[in-house]
Amino acid sequence: MPRYFFHLRYGASLEKLAVDPEGDELADHEAARLHALQSIRDLMAGPPSFAVRDWLACSFEVEDEAAERVLTVPFSDVVSEDDNADEPG
Repeated sequence: MPRYFFHLRYGASLEKLAVDPEGDELADHEAARLHALQSIRDLMAGPPSFAVRDWLACSFEVEDEAAERVLTVPFSDVVSEDDNADEPG
């Protein structure tokens, strides 16, 4: 299975990057996107962070094993996704 790395982009001007040195083995890009969204929910539900003042201004830059960025997942995506969860199918 391919390995994906979830680097956290944050800061007032998104100038800071917390690098994920280990990554996670996931089936494909879609699985990586879903993993990023769940990680975002977990971070936002956890205790306050001294380094991150506004989670909704952050994003995950997801790279594959070749260090190619395959996805950028803004933390604000969980808000619009949660809003759509209440809509009838």
